[in-house]
Amino acid sequence: MKKIVVIIPAFNEENAVGIVIREIPKHLVAEIIVVNNNSNDQTAQIAKEAGATVLNENRQGYGWACLKGIDYCKQQNILPDIVVFMDADHSDYPEEMSAVIKPIIEQNFDMVIGSRALGKRERGSMTPQQIFGNWLATNLIKIFYGVIYTDLGPFRAITFEKLIAMKMQDTTYGWTVEMQLKAAKMKLKVVEVPVNYRSRIGVSKVSGTLKGTIMAGYKILSWIFKYL
Repeated sequence: MKKIVVIIPAFNEENAVGIVIREIPKHLVAEIIVVNNNSNDQTAQIAKEAGATVLNENRQGYGWACLKGIDYCKQQNILPDIVVFMDADHSDYPEEMSAVIKPIIEQNFDMVIGSRALGKRERGSMTPQQIFGNWLATNLIKIFYGVIYTDLGPFRAITFEKLIAMKMQDTTYGWTVEMQLKAAKMKLKVVEVPVNYRSRIGVSKVSGTLKGTIMAGYKILSWIFKYL
């Protein structure tokens, strides 16, 4: 049986993180890791009470939180076979995890992207700037790298071996696009599966602010052109 761990970056998600943890299919995963990313609410306490391993990363940024979770995994006596990334805001459907990991387990894929574009998206769950940003980024990747993606969705799974080989660097908004670009450059076996998406609990720290939207767009485009 493969060892599967879940890494959930969380910044001020006290109203959602406990629900997310409880909805993760426990029979599938060995450990749920919540990386408390400099929250000033009860995120860490609620995540711990719900049964997650809680790590603290005070450097603000989605990528910093993911890197913290990866470093923790590296230090374990038994390394994970598969790492699943998902958000703490309850916009993803944790119960769909079996569909996200299935291609890796049954068909030896290296990485699986949960595509919101292929699934059912609740009205208003993605802002117009998110939808446009995804469209622009995936089309640029197709043009410049010859790889077809439909989404840069946060719900994804990857073998730990390939994740380490990627030597991920981004510390903020460009994490997902960096991973997908490196997968393309490394010619990994990647597939998208449909996942559903709903309105998050609380306000987005990225698309919910003008600064977040601009910085996310800048980071995504900079990674795309950096690898040309």
